[in-house]
Amino acid sequence: MNEKVQSAERPRLGRRAHLAVLFVLQATMAAELILLIASQRWMHAFLVTAIMAGVLSPELIRRRYRVEIPSEIQIAATIFAFAALFLGEVRGYYERLWWWDEALHGTAGLLLGLLGFLIVHALNTSREIDMQMHPSFVALFAFLFSLSVGTLWEIFEFVMDQTIGLTMQKPMLGDPSGLTDTVWDLIVDAAAAAAISVAGWRYMKTSRRRYVDTLVARFIRRNQQLKRQRSAQSP
Repeated sequence: MNEKVQSAERPRLGRRAHLAVLFVLQATMAAELILLIASQRWMHAFLVTAIMAGVLSPELIRRRYRVEIPSEIQIAATIFAFAALFLGEVRGYYERLWWWDEALHGTAGLLLGLLGFLIVHALNTSREIDMQMHPSFVALFAFLFSLSVGTLWEIFEFVMDQTIGLTMQKPMLGDPSGLTDTVWDLIVDAAAAAAISVAGWRYMKTSRRRYVDTLVARFIRRNQQLKRQRSAQSP
């Protein structure tokens, strides 16, 4: 009985932790936004507003579509967006700390690879969808999904630099064009995506996975329960 109570309480604690992190980061950015407006730095004020909306959007999507994502992933994604866009672009951490950009790209590769793995593995194990994919294919999809999003982000950086005059592509190793920075970002993305894909492949191949309450297992279990509730309510 104790184990059941603890199991039910864990998602609530994770949810509270996620909301607390979200509140602190939004309050920090709101204070920065006030200072930017007061000093009439309109471009940075617009950027902070967009970041605040972006950080809040996963919570709105969760409520609208009732998709239950493990709290660990939500917290990690929220902190990542804050670190990459607010601290990196607005507060200038990319210039202050030489390793900031590569650390964030490595983290993004891991998070996106995990997201790709979650999506396909959830479809693969759903009773409502007749789909059985080999673990190697799931791992390959996770790798390509992560790398594709990383590539789209590099295109976004290039477009922002060319159209708005930002400097999202940073000079690196004596190359002022930003090309070296872009290539190194993609290399780090690929390495992180490969690491999480191999980990996902090992997760699917090992027979011990049923004894481990992983992020993937919780994601699948919660959303399958949600599907059953919806089918029971429909006529």
